[in-house]
Amino acid sequence: MNQFPESVVLLAEDRTPIGTADKFAVHTDATPLHLAFSCHVTNGAGELLVTRRALSKKTWPGVWTNSFCGHPGPDESFEDAIARRAARELGITVSDIECVLPDFRYRAVDASGIVENEVCPVFRAAVDRDPEPAPDEVAEWVWLSEDKLRAAVSAAPFAFSPWLGWQLTELPVRALD
Repeated sequence: MNQFPESVVLLAEDRTPIGTADKFAVHTDATPLHLAFSCHVTNGAGELLVTRRALSKKTWPGVWTNSFCGHPGPDESFEDAIARRAARELGITVSDIECVLPDFRYRAVDASGIVENEVCPVFRAAVDRDPEPAPDEVAEWVWLSEDKLRAAVSAAPFAFSPWLGWQLTELPVRALD
């Protein structure tokens, strides 16, 4: 569990920063637009790391999703935020960080009524070992080929985070290899 409060960067509709807010206080049924990121991690075999969110998560508990997500803090680069969250959530060090979907934005409401409202560039990164996830972040994980992930999301979209499904529709096939 984090010992210090995390801040998120609040955004105007034109995506310019307009302030900050506490990460845990901002996610409500009226979540303001804020900055985030998603990251898809690949291994040496070209497989994608797919994670199942911990059952204790505030939003989308128990749902399968991309490798990890997070929020860059004020004055924190995406690369630094990605490295920080990879270590915190998955116990890994990532390399070869690359933005593959710079303009991704979404709004989704989970079953509890909590809203995600994010400008959320999508990145891919590489790792050379299996994760050792934090139990308060990740319940399960698996390595899958991109084809198998796309097939699973298509067959059972309700089992996956909405943002993962939307990302896969916007990304060309093999964009995550």
